[in-house]
Amino acid sequence: MNYAAIIFDCDGTLANSMPAHYVAWVATLKEYGIEFTEELFYGTGGWPSWKVAELLLERDGVKADPHLIAEQKEDEFEKHLNVIEPIEQTVSVVRDHYGKIPLAVATGGIPRVCNGILQNLEISHYFDTIVTALDVEHGKPAPDTYLEAARRLGVDPTQCLAYEDTDPGLKSARDAGMAAIDVRTYFNPQQMSSKIA
Repeated sequence: MNYAAIIFDCDGTLANSMPAHYVAWVATLKEYGIEFTEELFYGTGGWPSWKVAELLLERDGVKADPHLIAEQKEDEFEKHLNVIEPIEQTVSVVRDHYGKIPLAVATGGIPRVCNGILQNLEISHYFDTIVTALDVEHGKPAPDTYLEAARRLGVDPTQCLAYEDTDPGLKSARDAGMAAIDVRTYFNPQQMSSKIA
């Protein structure tokens, strides 16, 4: 079918940023004595950072503010923006459809991080709107993020195609009524565990 709009996740879909996110998590959690395996990290892909922190705090019985930890993690992540590269297979789709149909970003991240990534990759101007974790009540895997993106574009969600790289993200898009392409079928981020001391 011909889609009326295409909506893209950001981290791990447009940008090869997941390894940098993992490095930032490990550095941040070290002071709390919390271990975060790479397997679990990718399992929580698409979650807001505060929710990931909340999960880890509850798991380890550590008393701390998950929102503060999330803020610290995002600060740490921003130190690594310059090493993030585009996922060319996805970005080529953006360039091919720019100016032809509406394009949006639907991310579980926060605005300053998503905008920083897109601006650093010089692709922010391609998108008509960007929906972040702060724009919806329920983040991924709930469908709210994708539904809000479609609403802003003025397009029926069932006429949209989504690009995603995580199971929660794919569930979010599909529960919104969208067709979805799993980026993992053509791209896998470099694993970082062996490079972290």
